[in-house]
Amino acid sequence: MFRTLFSKFPATLVALVSLIAFSAGGVSAQVQTAEVSPAANDEAVVEATEIKRVFGDFIFSGEFANQPFIGFNPDYEVSIGDKVSLQLWGAFDFTGQIPVDAQGNLFIPKVGPVNVSGVKNKDLNRIVTEAITGVFKKNVGVYASLDGAEPIKVYVAGFVRQPGLYAGHASDSVLFFLDRAGGIDSERGSYLNVKVLRGGKTYREVNLYDFVLDGYLPQFQFSDGDTVVVSAVTAQVGVLGEAQNPYLFEFSSKDATVADILALARPFPQATHVRINRNDRAKVEVEYVELAKANDVKIHPGDVLELISDKQQGTISIRVEGEHESVSEYILPYGARLGDVLSQVNFGENAQLDAIQLSRVSVKERQREALEAQLVALQNSVLTARSNTVQEASLRAQEAQLVLQWVERARAVEPKGIVSLARSTNKEDILLEPGDIIRIPRKSNFVMVHGDVLFPSAMAYQKGSTIRDYIDQAGGLSQPRGAVNILLLRRDGTFDKLTSSEVKSKKFNLQPGDEIFVLPRVQTKSLQIATDVLNIFYQLALSAGVVLGI
Repeated sequence: MFRTLFSKFPATLVALVSLIAFSAGGVSAQVQTAEVSPAANDEAVVEATEIKRVFGDFIFSGEFANQPFIGFNPDYEVSIGDKVSLQLWGAFDFTGQIPVDAQGNLFIPKVGPVNVSGVKNKDLNRIVTEAITGVFKKNVGVYASLDGAEPIKVYVAGFVRQPGLYAGHASDSVLFFLDRAGGIDSERGSYLNVKVLRGGKTYREVNLYDFVLDGYLPQFQFSDGDTVVVSAVTAQVGVLGEAQNPYLFEFSSKDATVADILALARPFPQATHVRINRNDRAKVEVEYVELAKANDVKIHPGDVLELISDKQQGTISIRVEGEHESVSEYILPYGARLGDVLSQVNFGENAQLDAIQLSRVSVKERQREALEAQLVALQNSVLTARSNTVQEASLRAQEAQLVLQWVERARAVEPKGIVSLARSTNKEDILLEPGDIIRIPRKSNFVMVHGDVLFPSAMAYQKGSTIRDYIDQAGGLSQPRGAVNILLLRRDGTFDKLTSSEVKSKKFNLQPGDEIFVLPRVQTKSLQIATDVLNIFYQLALSAGVVLGI
């Protein structure tokens, strides 16, 4: 099958980012062709295996099978077994339901047989009226209408999930019977070549792509004993990337081109190029073509088309938040630097210029990845910890439950992606990235205390007060005094880990706006688990400014 053309390679391992690292910082279209060794083509191969579904398989979910059509449209053709409701009044009265017999006739009392087989529903009343008025010349009113359809049975065969004999009505669609059979086997069956056989000969051919894309489905009536046959798929090509329909597509023409497939895949407006992986040759070959020039490029069974947005960055958008009186968004040329923005900002009277912060999406993602790696390591430590006794095992199970609940809470924490600028000697030369946010803090006269204290709160700055004084004003430590880890967050985004002497010293340089983080103590029998939890405490405080008790 098409999918087996591609080999599966193990996904690359996500490297654990250290705490310091993440917190600081046609063919005439000049087609480019290259042969690719398996090692060099790992990325393309892995992406090709992501094409999980065949275009069209989503239509068979049971909805068609649940909605049989028993009514009659004007073009419905009367067939053997149908029932006709007949009313006569005037010189001759009659009311009844008459079945169409095996010869295709209605036998009307005092009139005789009237052939209606193959007559369209819209013409039925006229045909019956003409036959009756041929016998009763005057004073007879006639009204004839279809009253019931004879149930039929249709065979469904070929590449469907559940071949068999299925009951329905002549007015049901081919989708009804295919859905009753579980739908087309998307790995082997064709959506382009569905046939209806009658008497061993092809009666109708159906292309389901016409229905999926344009809503067109040929209308015809089934007869008892008809067979729906789904042919084998002929050729497929995969599409992934910048497309509305990233699927495996079937095609039958030997002269199919990229344009034919893109008409089905419907590229997004941002797509500019297509990478074509040729998989029908002795070696995997890759072609890279501008989308506008790729229409006449031929495709072959097994090809994979990856639609790509290959654009050079022209301008970037930068937001400025906080204490300023300028516009909040700046559009700058790609390659602009921090100083290019700051030179245009009209700072507010209370702006604290030595504490300007830069929030960056790429740093936020790295912080999230580092946090996730730490949480996974903690989970592994908890789940693989060994116990020597039954009592110890019970205690570890309770401990593990608490830790795993805490891990889920930690996963919900959103890193801020802050880049520390305070210790940079050339911060104005920092290159900006799309989506950067520059935050200008307002001067503050408060000191915040967070974490493992009785009453986390904000307090007015008091010159000469120690870190211990502020912790005591917050109610003191929530647990008995002992070894405790305390971090200090400066307004500029930098962190200091405080020693016990610094916590008590009046000479320590505590500034208005600083925030004190008292990390919870970790009580566990496992040194490894305690170390992992403490590392995550640090990471949450550094990346998100959060102390999350366990």
